[in-house]
Amino acid sequence: MKEYGIKLGTILFTLVEPHRGHEVEYNRWYERDHFYAGCMIGAGTFAGRRFVATRELKELRQPPGPNPITPDPMVGSYLALYWILAGLHGDWNRWAVDQVNWLHANGRMFLERDHIHTMLYRYEWGAQRDEDGVSAELALDHDYPGLAVVVGERAPGVDAASAQTRHRDEVLPGLMGPGSPVSLCLTFSPLPLLGDAPDDVPRSEAAEERFLQLYFMDRDPAEAWPETMADHGAALEKAGVGRVVFSSPFVPTVVGTDTYTDRLW
Repeated sequence: MKEYGIKLGTILFTLVEPHRGHEVEYNRWYERDHFYAGCMIGAGTFAGRRFVATRELKELRQPPGPNPITPDPMVGSYLALYWILAGLHGDWNRWAVDQVNWLHANGRMFLERDHIHTMLYRYEWGAQRDEDGVSAELALDHDYPGLAVVVGERAPGVDAASAQTRHRDEVLPGLMGPGSPVSLCLTFSPLPLLGDAPDDVPRSEAAEERFLQLYFMDRDPAEAWPETMADHGAALEKAGVGRVVFSSPFVPTVVGTDTYTDRLW
């Protein structure tokens, strides 16, 4: 595939849970104010998208109990992803922390919600099902109907390069073959937040062995889950890549509506 000048460098991954009874107002505040004021207006942010996990989708999450990402599988309803241009992470990160601190100071935040997992990640590699498929840079703008989020940890003694090779050679052929609903796989490694980021964002260790994978699907993720992601953890372990600590399906929010706010729990 021809290379172009816009390159994905890092992302902001923010998984949030609105307090019950405040979900509609949270949804409206986030998409009408914070989505833009907190990230999209920043230099270097070139794409963003919001996703939601309904109760039905949360019931497909693995593992079924508490994990390093969520204290409960039913927690973590809304996910926002932001794409940041390669080479601009340091400047963007400084701006983002200053901006959100300004929003706090000026009464532009929403208190009735909890950060479940907010983290910066560096883009490492990607794989496409189709030879001329959607690029990493266009993934959020492509209107994929489904997304699978997988957070894993590499097996002891397995470095990132070996994990990538095993994943490409032994896992992806069975997951992203012709006719598969999984169109695109993007892999990331964690980065630390700045020390003066707001206190309401829990600090997660940027564990060296941890990885994030985003699988974009061109079918309803609930329908596709049994044939794609239900056994994904076992496939990673069999290939010697590592283990899954959290996996979840999501669908895009319907911008400008309160769709799904009545199906979170």
